[in-house]
Amino acid sequence: MENTLQTWMDDEAARRLKVAPAGVAEREQLRGHSGLEFLQKIGDGELPPPPIAELMGFVPIEVEHGRIVFQGTPGKQHYNPSGAVHGGYAATLLDSAVGCAVHSTLPAGSGFTTLELKINYVRAMTDRTGPVRAEGKVIQAGKQVAIAEGRITDATGKLYAHATTTCLIFSI
Repeated sequence: MENTLQTWMDDEAARRLKVAPAGVAEREQLRGHSGLEFLQKIGDGELPPPPIAELMGFVPIEVEHGRIVFQGTPGKQHYNPSGAVHGGYAATLLDSAVGCAVHSTLPAGSGFTTLELKINYVRAMTDRTGPVRAEGKVIQAGKQVAIAEGRITDATGKLYAHATTTCLIFSI
């Protein structure tokens, strides 16, 4: 576990050095690249990451066709009144992971929106959980609808939540 945890920490530190200040990419930048190219440019610091990533404190670690991995570390700033990380933290990570996995399969000039997101919470996260990764993978992508799944795990492989999504694909 120590080797995995150290690798994760090193991966995140290297990615954070590349990340541009948060912002919103221009519509033409989105329209002019395939989804994979667009996401790779965010990961490489050539385009700004969305403000939600800065707000929630997560960064892209891996991006490939049909798959993406985000990493973040839940902290007390993410707590609910019950003294654990709010379910919205996991929901945001998973929505981002499954949505971006779908986005990575789209050609230039295409966009998507989430039609449905289903999350199962397996165990609570706290500020002692350490870094977690949300991995999104496309199950099926058609011309109008795509389906993806995602999982949040820690460096030991412990599962915290998993999700599925259905997305609508459209021209932009």
